[in-house]
Amino acid sequence: MNNGSGMVERRGSGLWLTHLGLVVGILFIFFPIWLAFVASTVAHREIVQPPMPLLPCNEFFDNYSLALTSGINAPVARMLFNSGVMAIGIAVGKILISLLSAFAIVYFRFPGRKLFFWLIFLTLMLPVEVRIVPTFEVAANLKMLNSYSGLILPLVASATATFLFRQFFLTVPDELAEAARVDGAKPMRFFVDILLPMSRTNIAALFVILFIYGWNQYLWPLLITTDPDMNTIVMGLKQMFPSGDEIANWPVIMATSILAMVPPVIVVIGMQKLFIRGLIESEK
Repeated sequence: MNNGSGMVERRGSGLWLTHLGLVVGILFIFFPIWLAFVASTVAHREIVQPPMPLLPCNEFFDNYSLALTSGINAPVARMLFNSGVMAIGIAVGKILISLLSAFAIVYFRFPGRKLFFWLIFLTLMLPVEVRIVPTFEVAANLKMLNSYSGLILPLVASATATFLFRQFFLTVPDELAEAARVDGAKPMRFFVDILLPMSRTNIAALFVILFIYGWNQYLWPLLITTDPDMNTIVMGLKQMFPSGDEIANWPVIMATSILAMVPPVIVVIGMQKLFIRGLIESEK
């Protein structure tokens, strides 16, 4: 009995220490975000003349309305829309192309099947920065500058997603494909009716990751867009920072930073359950 109670006590103390470490880590990460939010609700003089308050002030609506309707080259609302279109387009495009690529590689027998897969896999070694010049030349020749297609299409191919879906499809029992074939189902019917529902959690997890990837893109939109109306929110944030002797409107910059974090947070929270299941489930 003593040994059992001692084990319970040790587990209890370890649990408290674990939770304490978790709370400290959350506070350590969240405190700068809280300071940015507070800075977005104060007047400019309260930032440049410390100490800055630790609680929100009365300039919330003024600063956020000014942030949404203003910007260095384009209104922040417009840049948020551009980033949303780009992030959703990249996430959906990557998932669709990767699903179809993995389906073809796993379920169709054709010459060079493994070669094509490894060629796709090798592109993991070539990030956007390495192939950005030829990619830009292709996009320019296809007249995709200053367009949503130019922001999205050159980034939709994903070797990582293709690899993950291929590995999942390999775990699907062959009996399902045989049963679908016996029932007279065409390949695409098997893909839509059986494989897609089984891939739901994987798709959700990848959508969250790829949405954030597309939302945070900076270098490619910087090259592909010259029209201020096509700027993304990450570009807009960089343009708001002062250069030289310029005076920055820090409350508006902080408000823009908070607005830039809202859509990814909404996506993560909205798809949290499916996202976690897609990451931890091994047996589908």
